[in-house]
Amino acid sequence: MPLSANILDGKKLSTDIKNEIRAEVSQITQSGKRAPHLVAILVGGDPASQSYVRNKMRSCEYVGFSSTLKRLPSTVTEEELLEKVRKYNDDPDVDGIIVQMPLPEHITPQRVTQTILPTKDVDGFHPVNVGLMTLNFPCLLPATPQGILEMLERYNIPTKGKHCVVVGRSRIVGRPTSIMMSRGGHPGEATVTITHKYTPAEELKRICPQGDIVIVAVGKPGLITAEMIKPGAVVIDVGINRVKDDSKKSGYALKGDVDFGPVSEKASFITPVPGGVGPMTVAMLLRNTLLAYKMSHGMAEMEQMTKDLYE
Repeated sequence: MPLSANILDGKKLSTDIKNEIRAEVSQITQSGKRAPHLVAILVGGDPASQSYVRNKMRSCEYVGFSSTLKRLPSTVTEEELLEKVRKYNDDPDVDGIIVQMPLPEHITPQRVTQTILPTKDVDGFHPVNVGLMTLNFPCLLPATPQGILEMLERYNIPTKGKHCVVVGRSRIVGRPTSIMMSRGGHPGEATVTITHKYTPAEELKRICPQGDIVIVAVGKPGLITAEMIKPGAVVIDVGINRVKDDSKKSGYALKGDVDFGPVSEKASFITPVPGGVGPMTVAMLLRNTLLAYKMSHGMAEMEQMTKDLYE
């Protein structure tokens, strides 16, 4: 008899986390301190990017953050953009900075990422934060991998000693997720296999069924099929792809990298698309902004983390 997977409801979890942040921000502001402040820089008019940024700004408002959306034309030069980032780096009333990707071709994303102060890098992409994350030191963690691990923790899914197969090696999701899943602590302590676009198809079909936890982030709709998942596995689908669908008013449907219907009959837990990992990414962005605020204000939680690190 086929299993019916439990849904990992990222939308509900993200609301829970936002409410926790909201309560903490309320305490902060009632004590007479200013609210955390997030700045988002949007270059150009890409519709998807505008939608993502609007969602982030609405979420800031919900939890009680101050927020600033700085729009720049797609013709902005790289140096002009970097100068804008430096301005916010130097502003003591700004706690977190994000530059929405993708950027126009004439701008190098790595230069932009490296210009943001690590202590204000709430996306968790700066090389300093990636290095600290790798060493399991306190830092601002990459938002999407952090959201995945938070989901595993809140659903009480064991990871210690489990085989985790990560499909995709991007610097934003796949690579940091593989590191975080193998680190000490919980969630973590997993045996991790990472696959990517150069992994032969037959090898991918051999490796995936070994996974107790399968995390997929490649941007290929329906890549992972039911025969690639063992019964009872936990499946985390990070992919979000626009697929032509004439039955929809928009003309397209959102699909993940996992063939949801058949896979959900074999998995024990599975994320939906949309409503799975996406909302968790925004929640972790907010959490990072709050942590960055605490770091800049010398609040006890981060001071204790740092003290524990060096003792």
